[in-house]
Amino acid sequence: PARGWFGPGGRRWLETPDVRLPYADLIDSGKEYRVLAEVPGIPREKLDITVTDREIKIEGEAKTDLHEEKEGFIRRERGYSRISRRLAFPEPVVAEKAEASLNNGVLEVKVPKKAPTTFTRHKVAVK
Repeated sequence: PARGWFGPGGRRWLETPDVRLPYADLIDSGKEYRVLAEVPGIPREKLDITVTDREIKIEGEAKTDLHEEKEGFIRRERGYSRISRRLAFPEPVVAEKAEASLNNGVLEVKVPKKAPTTFTRHKVAVK
């Protein structure tokens, strides 16, 4: 077999679905974690977000089917993409109080912590 044609398990690379890891940020704001993930082109009804007390899993898919006809010219394109991303929280969270919003292709999920963290500052003198 030609090199690069077979992936894990001997499957042809053309047969595997296009799954990508979206860029994501995990932000600690003290009382909650905020997860920001780039999910361009994926409609909110095709996003699947699961939160447990220790992690968040974001999955989604987008399908496009473009068909144009103009003066004897025909163009048809199809596309399919899938995302999947899993992030662990450093501390336990209250999964059932998670809230999500989608704005311009950026998903934001807010998840409160079980025990809020207070940030204190201590100035250290250099000797």
